[in-house]
Amino acid sequence: MIKKTYSFLFTITLIVISISPTHAVHNYPPLSDSKDPVLQSKLEKVIKSIGLEQAVKQKKLSIDLVDITDLDHPRAAGINSSNMVYAASLPKIAVLLGAFVEIERGTMQLDQDTHQTLTNMIRHSSNQAASEIYHRVGEARLAEILQSDRYKLYNRKTNGGLWVGKEYGKAKAWKRDPLHNISHGATAMQTARFYYMLETGQLVAEPLASQMKEILSNPAIHHKFVKGLEKTHPDAKIYRKSGSWRNWHADSAIVESGGHKFIVVALAEHPDGGKWLQDLITPLHDLIVPVKFASTGHQRHH
Repeated sequence: MIKKTYSFLFTITLIVISISPTHAVHNYPPLSDSKDPVLQSKLEKVIKSIGLEQAVKQKKLSIDLVDITDLDHPRAAGINSSNMVYAASLPKIAVLLGAFVEIERGTMQLDQDTHQTLTNMIRHSSNQAASEIYHRVGEARLAEILQSDRYKLYNRKTNGGLWVGKEYGKAKAWKRDPLHNISHGATAMQTARFYYMLETGQLVAEPLASQMKEILSNPAIHHKFVKGLEKTHPDAKIYRKSGSWRNWHADSAIVESGGHKFIVVALAEHPDGGKWLQDLITPLHDLIVPVKFASTGHQRHH
């Protein structure tokens, strides 16, 4: 009976998706026009306080931080934002986008099995699930979506961005990115844009945007940003995708905390990179969320 009810509700959801009107996108300012010198200065002080200045100078660490509490007036700061690096599983968010673009077009169905595969790809970082969706979208089609005028999430003018040129398995690369020869790549800036476009309804229309965000919620892997926030701000809600391979460590998220909301992306190349990201998230959180609000929210649960 429960299974039948679930199937019925899922069918209703699909019907709603199919009849939803085209979403009229609000004219939100681009992040490139939203640089905030005060936030930038504070970000640089955080890097210095943690002792990561040398990593920044060597381009072993890239960060983007965007306060989106007021979506009409985002405040952005970044370090090595356009430095494109190998990002392991983080670019699975690009595969997620590809799937939802095809769902929006009607060439892929968001049935129960597809929803579960997408969830496994993001929350559990399943390589098998990612490869399945990657091939269903199509290698060339995904590259087309990422480079399209609609998204420009991989843009040669800004040193690249999100790229998936290979399945998440042992098969040879279909096509590495044109600028850096990377199979699974990202820049902090373009990753931040992905989340900003998701939050502002510029990736796909509702209700698909909300379903994308739901898949990004409740991460099953508790390290990096998640581990750091669990220790200091357990009430914070995080929508995230991370990645790790050898010395490359990446994390990216929308964080909602104390009535505030921000995007944070960090890409590190170092054996201790995962620990760097865990140590970074709390001071970056506290740049956006006033301590009095964060602590008040924490106290309510004790």
